Amino acid sequence: MPYMLISTQIRLESGPTNVGDEFSDPAVMSYLGARKTTMLGNNFSEYHVDDPPRLVLDKLEKIGFRVLSMTGVGQTLVWCLHKQ
Repeated sequence: MPYMLISTQIRLESGPTNVGDEFSDPAVMSYLGARKTTMLGNNFSEYHVDDPPRLVLDKLEKIGFRVLSMTGVGQTLVWCLHKQ
């Protein structure tokens, strides 16, 4: 999968970081050390790491991902990355 979204809450810039959903590449999730969780009441799973976004972005750059865009949505920071 060439595209990836990561996000964090503004008040939690030091982590945790949401790094994927239930359809994310398992190899990338394993590389990041992500754990898959399902919040009570949700019908979907998400992958999270305890690292801050900066460390996650550094790790993803090492395996070929590049940031395409970044935005703030309410209290959430979101990065869109692409791997060629």
